Parts: sequence; structure tokens; C-alpha cells
Amino acid sequence: MIDPRRFLKAGLELHGHKCPAMPLGLRAGAAAMNALGVERSRDKTLLALVELGDDHCSHCYGDGVQMITGCTFGKGNIKQLGYGKFGLTLVDKTTGRAVRVVPRAEAQQQTKQTSFFQDYRMKGVPPSQVPDEVIDPLIEHVLAVPEEELFTVSEMFDYEVVPTLETFDSFVCDRCGEMVAEPYGRVVGDQRVCIPCQKALLGAEDAA
Repeated sequence: MIDPRRFLKAGLELHGHKCPAMPLGLRAGAAAMNALGVERSRDKTLLALVELGDDHCSHCYGDGVQMITGCTFGKGNIKQLGYGKFGLTLVDKTTGRAVRVVPRAEAQQQTKQTSFFQDYRMKGVPPSQVPDEVIDPLIEHVLAVPEEELFTVSEMFDYEVVPTLETFDSFVCDRCGEMVAEPYGRVVGDQRVCIPCQKALLGAEDAA
């Protein structure tokens, strides 16, 4: 069984401040991994689909998911779906099995009534400036509350995994001299360029 407490210190180092949402992501990832019976992804064996959007509270949830599942931006096996929700679908790519974990609305509503949100975050105070005596009990609550009170965990279901191949091919942009992955190359006239240089060249043509 994956224990989210094991990843709390590293999660805080990665995330940069204390808050309840990052530990919530730790717990969501642990719930999904335990339901699937999988270990942390060292390569790309897992795929995490997080339903977060942009510019909304508790987006920190995503860092907890990355830390505990090993699904990271760098490995390319975490995707943000942009729904403005906190659902996590975790896929075991080796078997095609998946599970969806979503925090219970009532649990999230209760968290938003705490001093952390009401007296600090909703008044514009950065989370790094919230006193430890306010945030530490909230983090402990998130880590300690029974899973069934915190999440809805779906039955296991099949997920179609589309195979992808990692490219090692690259070239040097004729305009800026920087290395570019092959699929992102563009041709403008007799130059082979990167996308920003393509836009700059085409913009210069329009201006002329």
C-alpha cells in the first residue's frame, strides 16, 4: 500500500509552500495507485489525467499527484484536462486498467470554511505567509481523515491507451541556432526553422 505521508516532505519541497491541496493530491494519487495495485511510475508505465483548469484555488493538488504517482511534466505522462475540477484518472498503461478518484464536494466545502481560506487566502494572503499554527492542523486533517470521507473512488474500468513513440531526432534552427525536436520543425523559404522563428519570419513578411 502506498502511504501518502512518505511523500509529504518531498511534496512540500517540490511545491514550495504548505497548503491543504498538495496533500490532497498525495492522497488522491495514493487512493488511485492502491486501487490499481501499482507502484510509482519510474518511467511512463502510468498516465495521470487531472481535471484541473487554470487560475482557480486548490490547483496545488496537481503537484501532489505528480509527486506520489511519478507522473510528471518532464516524463510527459500527466495531462491537464482543463475542466476546473479535481478528478484524477490514473491509467496503468501496461494493462489498460484505470480508476477515477474525485474529492467529495462536502469535504472540499468544509476545507474552504477553515481559517486558512477565510482569514488568509480569500483575503489575498499568499500561502507561504499563513502561520504554521493555522495550516499544520489542516494538513494533518487531510492526511488523517478516512479515505471514504474524502474521496469517491470509481470501479476499475478499461482505458484505451494510444501508443506513442519518443523521438530522438532533432535539428539546428537555421535562424536562431537552437536545437529543435524534429516534429516541431518548419520550413520558410529555404530555411528550416523552429516555430517561434517561423512566426517571426512570417510576421516580418506581413509587415513588409
